Amino acid sequence: MPTLRRQSLIAAAIIVIAVVLATVLFLLRPAPEQVEVKQQPLIVDVAVAEKQTLSISLHSQGTVKPRTETQLASEVSGQIVTVSDNFESGNLVEKGEVLLQIDDRQYKAAVVSARAAISSAKSALIQEKGRAAVAKRDLQRYPRKHVSREARELALRLPQLEEAKARYNSAVADFRQAKINLEKTKIRAPYRGIVQSRLADEGDIVGAGSQLGSLFSIDTAEIRLPIPLDRLSNLDLPVAGREVSTEAVLKDELDNHWRARIIRTEGALDERSRVLYAVAEVPDPYALDSDRPPLRNGTFVTANISGKAIDNLIAIPRHILRAGNKIWVVDAQDRLINREVEVLRSDGDLAYVKSGLENGERVCLSSIPNAITGTEVQIQHTVTTSSLADSELPPPVSDDAPAAEALSTGDATQ
Repeated sequence: MPTLRRQSLIAAAIIVIAVVLATVLFLLRPAPEQVEVKQQPLIVDVAVAEKQTLSISLHSQGTVKPRTETQLASEVSGQIVTVSDNFESGNLVEKGEVLLQIDDRQYKAAVVSARAAISSAKSALIQEKGRAAVAKRDLQRYPRKHVSREARELALRLPQLEEAKARYNSAVADFRQAKINLEKTKIRAPYRGIVQSRLADEGDIVGAGSQLGSLFSIDTAEIRLPIPLDRLSNLDLPVAGREVSTEAVLKDELDNHWRARIIRTEGALDERSRVLYAVAEVPDPYALDSDRPPLRNGTFVTANISGKAIDNLIAIPRHILRAGNKIWVVDAQDRLINREVEVLRSDGDLAYVKSGLENGERVCLSSIPNAITGTEVQIQHTVTTSSLADSELPPPVSDDAPAAEALSTGDATQ
């Protein structure tokens, strides 16, 4: 028993000594070498702020319409005897070109009859003038006293003479109307244009007012463009009594472009949408006298309307604006500064800064996720804000650029 107890004490002593030695060795271990990890700067593109006098354009949209559109109708009755080969939908017709011919035989006969009536009325008028002249000489040869004015006019055959004149004038008017009706048997194009539809054919019997077809002019196209009320002050638009020259650029779905001019604004606001419609004009829309693409009737276009010139604006890319109109500015030590700016207007890909930036300051153009104030950056490309309006932006820095992973997690709006 004493031997077993002695062995237990020896084992316990060995364990205690081992623990003490391990503790001493742990406390006396050499300190690990401190390695400082240096954060790499973020590579960004910047634009040097330049205040400019800029024109903020307005984007609108509308559908192309002809300035003149006409429904052709018959003014006389009869049977259609001839139809022009050109009177088909989509064909170009010239001003005065005969499109349809109505049977004119009865109208020619009416002209002959009216001409004969003129001859008869003229003969009767000549005879009545002779009788009136004889009556006048007789009255002068045998003057009578105390004759009333009415009796004197009857003696001179003045009523009969006036009636003969009226019949002659009526015959002349009937002759002119007969010639007009004869001319109306030819349905002519009122202007140079394109046939939109044809509703009658050879052999059809038509009456006065019968619809024959339609065409539209091609000298000028018009587009109604809605303008919001809050943008009217930025545009120089024509109003009644004041002419201005405001330009617009139209673009269709195929990226074809046309230059247009705002020629008028409509007199009242649209009651439902509360917008004012401006009317843009494009000459020679079908490009018959040029080699540009035709602007066809019914084409849907977007319009970029030139606005008034405004001083001291700085154009920046719209995508760099963060919540609260904040942007990143790079200071003289190449570190990020959070800056709030006042934006006058955003237009397409650009935002126009009214205040909050000064000439020479560097605006960060690159997207920076999880950035914080004071982050060090390295400038890769530099442009000026004045070049941004011409879309001269450098290629964007990719998301896997150096130091993108080295950014500390923080509040992006700090």
